Amino acid sequence: MKYYIIAGEASGDLHGSNLIKELKKLDSAADIRCWGGDLMQQAGGTLVKHYRELAFMGFVEVLMNIRTIFKNLRFCKEDILQYQPDTLVLVDYPGFNLRIAEWAKQQGIKVIFYISPQVWAWKESRVKKMKQTIDKMIVILPFEKHYFKEKWNWDVAYVGHPLVQVIENQKSKVKSQNLSDKPIIALLPGSRKQEILKKLPIMLEVAPKFPNHQFIVAKAPSIEDEFYNELIRSYPNVSWVSNRTYELLSQSTAALVTSGTATLETALFEVPEIVCYKGSNISYQIAKRVIKVKYISLVNLIMDKLVVKELIQNDLTVNNLVHELKNLLENPNRQKQLSADYKQLKEVLSFNGNASENAAKIIYEMLTSANDQQ
Repeated sequence: MKYYIIAGEASGDLHGSNLIKELKKLDSAADIRCWGGDLMQQAGGTLVKHYRELAFMGFVEVLMNIRTIFKNLRFCKEDILQYQPDTLVLVDYPGFNLRIAEWAKQQGIKVIFYISPQVWAWKESRVKKMKQTIDKMIVILPFEKHYFKEKWNWDVAYVGHPLVQVIENQKSKVKSQNLSDKPIIALLPGSRKQEILKKLPIMLEVAPKFPNHQFIVAKAPSIEDEFYNELIRSYPNVSWVSNRTYELLSQSTAALVTSGTATLETALFEVPEIVCYKGSNISYQIAKRVIKVKYISLVNLIMDKLVVKELIQNDLTVNNLVHELKNLLENPNRQKQLSADYKQLKEVLSFNGNASENAAKIIYEMLTSANDQQ
């Protein structure tokens, strides 16, 4: 069968590549055309467009590149029509993919969405149209299945989280070379300069309070070395690594982590963490009014309780970080409770084994049963 898969970011490329591998196990004749990256291409997809040409983040950047975005949409539609796939599989990347889903439905193409937009947090108004244009929604967060069913009467499929398998695979591959002779505190301040400058300077001021630990920053590959060198220059027990985040987490005693997927990755490596968020005051005030969730960390959202401490906006101070980090490092009861919560989190996210395999089975069975009915 013919599959057209669209991913628009690095994470989508990773999860899309694992999906392609599993589809090829089920369907030896699978012909896969895709938008994504090197990983999807290496997995056996014919790459049409790389996500580097698609990743426009932020309101201003989107406006500046609006012509390119519309040009990509037109090209994508023409390419899909020419290819005539049995199904269109959309991986996250909602701004682009939801537009393609609406168009594809009008063309009579079967639409499957893998990794739902986070409509439970914001832009909930999208759901009505999503129900009309998506034939099957596959979700990776357990509470999403209940959310869509209870609030929207929409039966979606929960397959577990693909990061569980990714991290299990990485744990067996990480290098054994020690990053430091001292116990390590990982600093994961984000991937964009603007967010790094808001959080990393506060994280760095914690380092002198723990002279027997080595603080190591996970550097964003897209940012120049000198940017980090300038920030850490005054801190003798701080260094950075690039493209070695999983290796860093595998050796860390604790971590200070910016909100996002990194909080979940850190938990799956079983590293005690403090979640850090700080934005401009205007952005924070807007986000507070728009985003409707109890927690900012995926770990806490999934477990529906405060598993990891969140220091948000004005609470993200050096004194608070020092206090919470000491609690993580020195309180055996805190460590025991966190270990139990992390174990439960992994069990919830390991729903019936491998998420990528589960998703591939749903897609393949959906197509074969449709063919049988014809």
